[in-house]
Amino acid sequence: MKYVYSFIIFFVFLFSAFSQKVEYSTLLIPDSLKQNANAIVRLDQIDITINSQRSISINQKRIVTVLNEKGLIAIDAIENYDKKKSIKHIEATVYDGMGNEIKKIKRKDFRDQCMIDGGTLFSDSRIIFLKYTPIQYPFTVVYECETESSTTAFIPPWYPLNRHFVAVEKGVLHVKYPNDLGFRKKEFNFSYFPIKKTIDSPTQLSYEVNSIVAQKEEYYSQDNYEIFPWVMMGVETFNLEGVDGSAKTWKEFGQWYSDKILSDTNELSDETKAKMIALVGSETDPIKKAKIIYDYVQQKSRYVSIQVGIGGYKPMPAKEVDRLGYGDCKALTNYTKALLNAVGVTSYNTILYGGRDKMDIESDFISIQGNHMILSIPVENSYVWLECTSQDIPFGYQANFTDDRNVLILKPSGGEIVRTKNYQDKDNLQYSKGSYTIAENGDFSGSIAITSEGSQYSQKYSIENESPTEKESHYKEYWGNINNLKIEKNNFSNDKTQVRFTENLTVSAINYGTVLANKILFVVNAYNQNMDNIKRIRNRKTPFEIQRGYYDVDEIAIALPKGYAVETLPKDFALNSKFGEYKTEITTQDASNLVYKRSFLVKKGLYKNSEYEEYRLFMEQIAKNDNAKIIVNKKE
Repeated sequence: MKYVYSFIIFFVFLFSAFSQKVEYSTLLIPDSLKQNANAIVRLDQIDITINSQRSISINQKRIVTVLNEKGLIAIDAIENYDKKKSIKHIEATVYDGMGNEIKKIKRKDFRDQCMIDGGTLFSDSRIIFLKYTPIQYPFTVVYECETESSTTAFIPPWYPLNRHFVAVEKGVLHVKYPNDLGFRKKEFNFSYFPIKKTIDSPTQLSYEVNSIVAQKEEYYSQDNYEIFPWVMMGVETFNLEGVDGSAKTWKEFGQWYSDKILSDTNELSDETKAKMIALVGSETDPIKKAKIIYDYVQQKSRYVSIQVGIGGYKPMPAKEVDRLGYGDCKALTNYTKALLNAVGVTSYNTILYGGRDKMDIESDFISIQGNHMILSIPVENSYVWLECTSQDIPFGYQANFTDDRNVLILKPSGGEIVRTKNYQDKDNLQYSKGSYTIAENGDFSGSIAITSEGSQYSQKYSIENESPTEKESHYKEYWGNINNLKIEKNNFSNDKTQVRFTENLTVSAINYGTVLANKILFVVNAYNQNMDNIKRIRNRKTPFEIQRGYYDVDEIAIALPKGYAVETLPKDFALNSKFGEYKTEITTQDASNLVYKRSFLVKKGLYKNSEYEEYRLFMEQIAKNDNAKIIVNKKE
């Protein structure tokens, strides 16, 4: 019997040994990689094989040790597929901190769903991803995936590091390709990271990286693609979901896109063409005609995302948009273009990266790029840019989504890289004119008109359509320095012609001023305090960027309680630096009335890491002065 027990013990030991992967033990991770890390990528190996113009396969093995809940996002066990791209194999295995296997996850256990955002109506693109709820930390996930696709127009970029607070123990990229497809690459931000190029030949490319420590996220840092290493790849001869293409220049690329992707998409019915001609009437100015057509599109259509077949790139036919009244950015842009063409106005489809953070089309890397499409109308030596997915933004307005970036204009003669409108610092204006009265008990009552232009317009104009509860919440946050705030009245004026939004408000608050015996103390700048808390960062590593400057101007009349006189008044203050300009002054009108004037200019720019402390002190001085107080006392 003892031999039976011995055999059982041996079998259990043997099974345990085989189910344990010692190399996945967290004890083997160097302490230097654990510092500041929520997760450690133990290995991320990507093998890309471009077999031909119409065939690409990608194998990935990714091993990630997750140290805490914040590190879950680093697992990245996710893949998309569609009719042109298949997932041949996908699985994951989970290990505990000592390397003991916890769970094996097969394809059927992954989540599989339509790749839908909030506005997607049609899509045959799907995603499959791992949704694992850990029972303990740390744990390790080994993720393996193999895909095949006929689309070679997109070769996924290599990001050996793509998140803050994630360390990388080892990363490998290996790419194979025929030498007749015109393979090319572009490297970004390699200088400060230990990346080694191991192969660079006419048919192969390989990189290896070891021991990248976790990077802290620093206030006002640039986007990850500006500071982390990555490699962009592409081929000159490619296939896009069944459509062959070849381009060595943007001119050739634009011609291909126009001929193969945009062709046969801008036809309209004779009835619609006649309707547009009647709509513009006798108007002959191209821009005025464009405004009429743009207003029509905004009233008639709405945005949805459409990603069926080549619909991720090819617009829905203009006739269909006209019939249905909806479309995605490509469809609505193309539809607007067709309507403009019907009234004799020239315009061009334009590809770009849309988003609050500015991102350029890489002008020296010819490939399919961008995530958005707008329309450009040539005007002499410039362009008017139209965002066709919005039902409410003004004609030609771009701030905060498509402004100041390189875009690709698709002309019949070919592609052309152009930069969109740059809103200057003082264009982004907020002008406030108002008044307030301080009562003898410290209560506050006042009114103000706030007019916003430029990039500040886009931050404000939607307030008008918010519910009363949302408006109240907005202003209580905006005027967080005023306790017990009450919005008595509000009305709004949205001048889309001048692109100017005005808020007219009447407000009150109890106990705004602090009453001490026969004195009242209160902050003079009630309506526009800068309360940004700029964090102190010792030994900052990265540059910092102010992507958009702005200019605030305030003029506020202040009425003191009757029978009170000023005892202490803040001094006039001025501050100038490379980051901006700030000025305040208080003038006395009579014994009971003051006028407070303030101007604050913040300059956009990319600044050195060594300049950050100077910027922090600049903003700290402004916040301190914005909190300056008046003391008034009761006359005897």
